Amino acid sequence: MTDRRLRQLYENPATPLSSGLERARLQAATLAGIVFDADRPLRGVDIGCGDGTATSIALTTCRRSRRGSIEIVGLDWSMAALAQAAQHGVPVAKASVEAPGLPLATASIDIVMMSEIIEHLVDTDAALAEARRVLVPGGTLLLSTPNLAAWYNRALLAVGIQPLFTEVSLHAIHGRPGSEVVGHLRLFTRRALVGLLEANGFVDVEITGAPYHDVPRPFRPLDRLLCRTPSLASILLASARKPA
Repeated sequence: MTDRRLRQLYENPATPLSSGLERARLQAATLAGIVFDADRPLRGVDIGCGDGTATSIALTTCRRSRRGSIEIVGLDWSMAALAQAAQHGVPVAKASVEAPGLPLATASIDIVMMSEIIEHLVDTDAALAEARRVLVPGGTLLLSTPNLAAWYNRALLAVGIQPLFTEVSLHAIHGRPGSEVVGHLRLFTRRALVGLLEANGFVDVEITGAPYHDVPRPFRPLDRLLCRTPSLASILLASARKPA
């Protein structure tokens, strides 16, 4: 596995760039609450914005709150992703958390969004360090990622089946349901995600759950119900702050 092969995968038009509307709406609601309570206009970036769906929903949700304001720029190194995000009306810029880092001044951003991106990164610590660098003191990181310990993954492992979201090849899916290869390198449980964020200097870490859009229809009510228990949820939604 090489960086070149991963980049080819992410630039492939067949690779999905959206990560689910329900997850995006829940994250946007959290963001809107922060904007609503702010005493000044905020600046935000969505690192790894993909097709811009999550960024667009976040901007729309904040505008509907009718109090406070935020500007969000979508950042991605994939030109295919940026082109789609621009079509959603999202301001975009080509950028990456990899060295030399984001083209942003230290302590210049109020909100950093990282939606379904950390599971694709080789060096998660460097990415979180870069997010922390650009945040103002007291700024917020909003992060989402699949849950390795989701309720159905526990059942799959119990009978010897590879968990969802995990991949053993860049060419095809082996040993589990599904067929889409999306380049997941890291998978997190709730405990692991909290530990990683705290180890990288974030405080007030809160984890909530979100449903997964590809759960078969008969199981969707159960999936939504189990979001109330984040350790069992399909998707982990994290909110954390840079110390003031």
